[in-house]
Amino acid sequence: MSSTPPVRRLRLGLPRRVFSQVLLMQLAIAAGVAVLATGLFLAPLGDQLDDQAMRRALAIAQTTAQQPQVVRDLRTTRPTANGPVQREAERVREATRAEYVVVMDRQGVRWSHTDPERIGEVVSTDPGQALAGREVMEIDDGTLGRSARGKVPLRDGDGEIVGAVSVGIAYDSVRARLIHAIPGLFAYAGGALAVGALASWIISRRVQRQTRDLAFSDIAGLLAEREAMLHGIREGVVALDRGGRVRLLNDEAQRLLGIGAEAVGRSPVEALGAGRTADVLAGRVTGTDLLTVRGRRVLVANRMPTDDGGAVATLRDRTELEQLGRELDSTRGLIDALRAQDHEHANRMHTLLGLLELEMYDDAVEFVGEVVGDHRVTAEQITERIQDPLLAALLVGKATVAAERGVALWVSDRTLLPDRLVDPRGLVTIVGNLVDNALDAVAGTPHARVEVELRARGRAATLTVRDTGPGIPVDHRELVFTEGWSTKEPPAHRERGIGLPLVRRLAERQGGSATVGAAYGGGAEFVVVLPEALTEAAPEPALTAPVTAAAEEESR
Repeated sequence: MSSTPPVRRLRLGLPRRVFSQVLLMQLAIAAGVAVLATGLFLAPLGDQLDDQAMRRALAIAQTTAQQPQVVRDLRTTRPTANGPVQREAERVREATRAEYVVVMDRQGVRWSHTDPERIGEVVSTDPGQALAGREVMEIDDGTLGRSARGKVPLRDGDGEIVGAVSVGIAYDSVRARLIHAIPGLFAYAGGALAVGALASWIISRRVQRQTRDLAFSDIAGLLAEREAMLHGIREGVVALDRGGRVRLLNDEAQRLLGIGAEAVGRSPVEALGAGRTADVLAGRVTGTDLLTVRGRRVLVANRMPTDDGGAVATLRDRTELEQLGRELDSTRGLIDALRAQDHEHANRMHTLLGLLELEMYDDAVEFVGEVVGDHRVTAEQITERIQDPLLAALLVGKATVAAERGVALWVSDRTLLPDRLVDPRGLVTIVGNLVDNALDAVAGTPHARVEVELRARGRAATLTVRDTGPGIPVDHRELVFTEGWSTKEPPAHRERGIGLPLVRRLAERQGGSATVGAAYGGGAEFVVVLPEALTEAAPEPALTAPVTAAAEEESR
């Protein structure tokens, strides 16, 4: 192998940094504008100076032609070097600093000239237009070289043309003025270029800070990576500008919130409607891991402000976790109930063993019948009135849990629900949440009781859950349906304040409602109305016997 180090080639081209590229481009633009402006100014400046010189010559000629003694001397004297016309013309020339002042008669013969030897000769340029009565301005070459000229007719008192006056301004003086103006123009152009360069540097420094001194290729790569990351992660991302309007939504956020790309440019309230989810995204609700319900989804939101005055909110779907938490609660309740039943079953088996050892066979048979009959009656009562298997199984399990917690779970005699539910899982969620809350409210109170009533009317279903707990104050009856609001301590594995908002959302999704009031005799009464709960119209439930208020009170 050769030990000669590799030669590094010099790479020419544009710099990679945004700061350098922007500065170079702005400097090029400023220099180009300065050069263009200077050129555009110089181009008409020469014509403007020519016009000024010609007009000045014409004005001198007009002034000279207005003097009456010039006409009088032209008629009464001869064209000589010391004649009055020559003296007057030289006086005017010296006073105005013109190159020449020539007075001629109608034949074009000079009566005055800067060179006295040319007096009496015919002029070198055609005086025809001036002798014809017209004023002339021109740039022309004569015996004295190139000059800006003005020619006017010379008239007597009667207006008759007796000659002409020609005045010339040396063209070298015009060019000198133009050349003299160029340094000043370049000075102004250089000052403007310096100001432009300074402004370009300031703007480039600002761009450098904002782009973190990255190259355009790096920025393009970051944008591509951002798009891939935002649309690839399984977490919703919502970016808002300083005005609180949505400026970015990734695919997961659109799925979780149930909105599309049309929400970009709108406020959260306009895109989602009024509610806790919009309040969380807009920053009106502060905190970390904020819970909110959107449709049937339980979301965990976090909002982080950005340096430009906007914010970025992230959304995580916690629906399955919340369901698992509730299933865990139910499982733990069932385990506790089974543990208690096991203890109670052991006591009953000991009692049965004692009756058999005492040879009290009839009493043993009666004892077994009573024990088995109680459980059978409870299950049969529920399945007879609630024909949906999922809902019936839920209430049978809840009755067991309630019995373990010392609460009587009662299915009202008015209950009758056919097996034609449109969304049985949704109704299971509603009933489960309301029964759990009712059990929590009455647990540990004397004569604790929870009553469930499910009735169908046409395609509508009405669910009522009553309890004998302390009830809900009037000023809290709407707050209980707010996400995250709860008066109970949250368990270790999940948050409180989700069940009742989810109940209301599920009801409203089917065009129904969820309300809370005071139950008869104290406690709380939750009523959920689902107008489209059944697949088809069901006949009106026929009660076998009217239920009187006294009978219902006795059943309580």
